[in-house]
Parts: sequence; C-alpha cells; structure tokens
Amino acid sequence: MKSSRATGLTPRPGSIVTRFAPAPTGYLHLGHIVNAIYVWGVARACDPHSRVLLRIEDHDGHRSRAAYESSILQDLEWLGFAADEPFVRQSERGVIYETALDHLRARGLVYACGCSRLDIAGHASDGLQTVPPELRYPGTCANKRLPESPGLGLRVRLEPTVERFEDWLHGPQEQRPSEQCGDLLVRDRDGHWTYQFAAVVDDWMQGVTLVVRGDDLLASTGRQIQLARLVGRDAPPSFLHHPLVMKSPTQKLSKSDGDTGIRDLRAKGRTAPEVIGQAAARAGLIDEARPISAGDVVALVPDFCP
Repeated sequence: MKSSRATGLTPRPGSIVTRFAPAPTGYLHLGHIVNAIYVWGVARACDPHSRVLLRIEDHDGHRSRAAYESSILQDLEWLGFAADEPFVRQSERGVIYETALDHLRARGLVYACGCSRLDIAGHASDGLQTVPPELRYPGTCANKRLPESPGLGLRVRLEPTVERFEDWLHGPQEQRPSEQCGDLLVRDRDGHWTYQFAAVVDDWMQGVTLVVRGDDLLASTGRQIQLARLVGRDAPPSFLHHPLVMKSPTQKLSKSDGDTGIRDLRAKGRTAPEVIGQAAARAGLIDEARPISAGDVVALVPDFCP
C-alpha cells in the first residue's frame, strides 16, 4: 500500500465515509479485527457506495515504530480488508494540524500549559503513585499567559456546554466535556499532537461521516464533537461504538497478547477466514468460530443503519 500526503484544509464530499485507524505502537490482535468487522461491515451494509479509509495514527512519536506499521499493512492485506483509497500517516500531516491550530489561536482559544499528568492528578512527582486514565484538567495554566515554547503543551479552552449525540448502537447520549476532562490538550510537552486533536482534524479533512470504534472511546465523543465545532466543522460525523473483546471482565485485549496476535496466529498456520471467524466469535457476533472471509463480514453486523 502507498501513503498519500494531503496538506490542504478542504474536506472531501461523499456519503458514508468511515475509517480504520490503527496506531503502530504494537501488532494487530483480535480486538482490532473486531473493529475491522464493524467498520467494513456497517459501512457496506448501510451504503454499497461507502468508502473505508485507512489511517495510520502514528502521532505518538515515542511508541510508534515502522516495523509495527509494516506488520499492520501486511496483516490487513492477508486478511483481505482493503481500504478504498491510499492510506495516510498522521506523522505526515503536520501542516494540516498547524493550520487547524492557527484557526483556534486566532479565536483566542489556545494557551500554553506546563502541567504533567502527575501534576493534574495532584500526586507527588516521585512517580510512585498511579494516575487514573481519565483526568480533569483544572485550568491551572489557563490564565498564566505562558509563552509557547519547547517543553510546554498546548491546550484548547472548552465551552461549558452539553454535547448531545445519537450513537448508532447506544442511542441518545449526553456529555459535558468541560466537566469530564477540562480544557483539552492538543499538543503535548514533547511537541507531539494528541490523539484527540489529530483524530478530530483528520476526520474532518478526510470527510469522515461515520466513526466506528470501540466502547472505550465513547466518553471521548462529546469533547471531539465540541473540538470539531471549534476548529470549524459545521456538522459532526455520526458515531457507532461497539463492544470490546475482553481478556477479563475488567481488562480489554492488548497488543502484547500473543495468543490473540494476528501475526502469531498466522505463524501457527491459521487461515485468514479462520482468524476473522475467531474474532467474530470472541465478539459474540456468531455463536461459535467458523471461517469467514473479509468480504462476508457485512452479514455479521446487525442493521444499525438509520
């Protein structure tokens, strides 16, 4: 597969456009394949002319690796999940993110922040304390007028609004981002774009109309809808959040799970249809595992179409 390097701020027109957006911070596992089943299956079921995009979300410069990206592309090709356009890498889209950030700066919504996660959590800086996954930023640097400089992050001021949306699976949702997370970090202290910002801008610029992803990101939806509006998107995409494949009642699969890793299953001689069928069974989409081709996943997902 070849990558493309779009650099403008001109969203693409279309009907249903969705995306499969893995991060190259590890190898694909069955949880990713469940997402692929939902992405390709729902898109094709709801619109035979839909487009599925592939986006490599390598915004995390510390953990992203070229070897992981190569493995992801090879696994997707082997499985038979084909994107409808050349893939893009977030690491090549800095001009787009800077342009979007400039729009927010012009509105007076951006400020520099020197707080770490430990600072926000109120823990000692010895690193011995655990930090909960969801932190609400209290606005410590909001009025300090710190100059933008290396070593400082950048945040966007969120509005104290209620964001309402209809999830295609969970129904009506209501979230208050300013109370959930506070002002949103868009670039971290190492100069890396954050997932929240890069995904929002990419979904807008790529013309994504339907975001299909796991339930672990449902809580992020309200803040992404608001951020998209602040950046300039007139109407947000639709959202569908599907159940996760769990290792235990409280722990989802991770990229280190060798027994569910795609390259490990390939090495054991499993065929692509067998792997897709195993993922579908783990997700509860079928009663027991059986071979299923990538082209047949449309029959696995319930009809969520509006």
